[in-house]
Amino acid sequence: MPAKTAYKWPDSIKAPVAEKKAKELIAHGDTRIDNYYWMNDYFKKGPDSTKAVEYLEAENKYYDTMMAGTKAFQEKLYTEMKARIKEKDESVPVFKNGYYYYNRVEEGKDYFVYCRKKGSLDAKEEMLLDVNKMAEGHNYFSATGFDVSTDNKLLAYGIDMLSRRQYTIYIKNLETGEIYKDAVTNTEGDPVWANDNQTFFYTSKNPVTLLSEKIRKHKLGTDAATDKIVYEEKDQTNYIGVGKTKSDKFIIISSGGTLSSESRYIDANKPDDAFKVFQPRMKEVLYDVDNANGKFYIRTNLDAKNFKVVTCGEDKTDSSNWKDMIAHDKDVLIQGIELFKNYLAVSERKNGLTQVHIINLQSNAGHYLSFDEPVYLANLVNTPDFNSEVVRFNYTSLTTPGTVYDYNMGTKEKKLMKQQEVVGGYDKNLYETERLFATAKDGTKIPISIVYKKGFKKDGTAPLMLYGYGSYGASMEATFSSTRLSLLNRGFAYAIAHIRGGQEMGRYWYEDGKMMKKINTFTDFIDCAEFLLANKYSSKEHLYTSGGSAGGLLMGAVVNMRPDLWHGVVAGVPFVDVLTTMGDPSIPLTTNEYDEWGNPANKENYMYMKSYSPYDNVEKKAYPNMLVTTGLHDSQVQYFEPAKWVAKLREMKTDNNKLLLYTNMEAGHGGASGRFKALKDRAREYAFLFALEGISE
Repeated sequence: MPAKTAYKWPDSIKAPVAEKKAKELIAHGDTRIDNYYWMNDYFKKGPDSTKAVEYLEAENKYYDTMMAGTKAFQEKLYTEMKARIKEKDESVPVFKNGYYYYNRVEEGKDYFVYCRKKGSLDAKEEMLLDVNKMAEGHNYFSATGFDVSTDNKLLAYGIDMLSRRQYTIYIKNLETGEIYKDAVTNTEGDPVWANDNQTFFYTSKNPVTLLSEKIRKHKLGTDAATDKIVYEEKDQTNYIGVGKTKSDKFIIISSGGTLSSESRYIDANKPDDAFKVFQPRMKEVLYDVDNANGKFYIRTNLDAKNFKVVTCGEDKTDSSNWKDMIAHDKDVLIQGIELFKNYLAVSERKNGLTQVHIINLQSNAGHYLSFDEPVYLANLVNTPDFNSEVVRFNYTSLTTPGTVYDYNMGTKEKKLMKQQEVVGGYDKNLYETERLFATAKDGTKIPISIVYKKGFKKDGTAPLMLYGYGSYGASMEATFSSTRLSLLNRGFAYAIAHIRGGQEMGRYWYEDGKMMKKINTFTDFIDCAEFLLANKYSSKEHLYTSGGSAGGLLMGAVVNMRPDLWHGVVAGVPFVDVLTTMGDPSIPLTTNEYDEWGNPANKENYMYMKSYSPYDNVEKKAYPNMLVTTGLHDSQVQYFEPAKWVAKLREMKTDNNKLLLYTNMEAGHGGASGRFKALKDRAREYAFLFALEGISE
């Protein structure tokens, strides 16, 4: 563990002071005064648009000055993290329709090359897209949604050059190399080919709210402005998308929120047919659909909180014809299925841990794969070959690098295909991982996954980073990170609090941490922190915490509720102005979120959301050291939320702790694009933590 030297923060630099312009926000007879509402003018194209950007630039200048003494250390951290990444690498190929597809990355390049080989891995390589060349001259670049036509001749793909997740779909002729004039703008970047090799379906977005509102159909050679709408979603709380069954027999349109869903389908050979409703949406019933062997397989929570798997014929799809295949189990969450001609692979979660269940569709005999570590992730990955006897899965843990296995579902043979290489050497035996349980205020046991380097002393003197999220039913997995070694090797422990609002312990876990039970998420996290402190994994002087997006909401809530617990906080693209955002349907994605947070138009929802909304609950008191990050073009959490929050914290806080705001003026919600640029973000965050902890090398 390195010797500690206190970082010398500049002490004569004044932080930016944002102008105050009081705006009254009135609802249900309740008045809130928002002095920094004007900051959203860049987004709204209002009169203070330039002033909002100038404020962000002033905060960036302040950040640069305060962190100037860490610049060399940041560069060292970046170089260190980059050096662990194998610069020339290749994904494990996947086989579909006669070709092996894979990505490869080249030395010194940020992006990848998308390739294929016909029939054999010994065949000549076809380079389909060189994303490095495509990204030249762009500060941000994302290529996604690759879909090859059934005759293997055309590639459809989506491009985003702003980080707003608004993709333009392009078509490339893989025989001639020609990029067609067809360019379909403002999409989710999700083209799906029909079997005629002339038609693809895609999700069209509202350019203002960014909601996925329509499914359209594009015919090659036609003007995208004339693309026919084949489905339009009227419920603005739902997300929609389009896909294809594993059998390639049907095109499926899905519409769903957190509470209910609905699917429509057509024969993929008949793209001009009208879509038929699979099962009309039912209150608080979710389902998703796949197809094999003349019938549909449906994963649903109909009378099954943790989901079950049912089947039905292709001509009788409503729920009255559904027959149970895998019954509901209150202790086992069915997360997803991977369907094959002869087998069904099921991704499950029991007692917070993932498991893989294999079922023979002919005999109905089933078995489970076994895993040895106390905390790990085993998850199925897309195996597109419908006829395959082999399913692919990823395995990782806090100490085991990402590993790809092929598993023969008949012979039960497991074959190692690839393990992430940590350049420069990595010995997992030098690190230790534990699974702990904290007791929440209501007696609920909250899992904690923790990793540290051997020799870590549980005497309260060591630094510890506690990470959390706790929203949307997203489970935070105990996975390996070579970047994280830069923390562990400097004496930090790293812990994940698997709090309610995620789905680690099943669907019940999620529902106990959303809507009118959302505060459970925050109190669970605080209880996990207090457990770690009580057991001397760290102390308040050395406890740090981080979270991003909805995890940034978590950060905002816990620093309001228990600011004394943390020495330092990193809040990335934080969703902190809950009431104002959720009360403004013009802000991107707001209406999709009503089932998660509530709708402020409802007084009961409004008052509950106000009770925890971080921005609304900033008070005159001492706050911990904080680094807040955002992106000017963020499509998920608009830049003005963290900017307003920081301005209000500056106004109200009574301490002399550090409060820094860094805005990436060129990126959005996911930060910088490219595998190396993103390391700059991690180096920035780690340098802040190390400066607070007095670690300088």
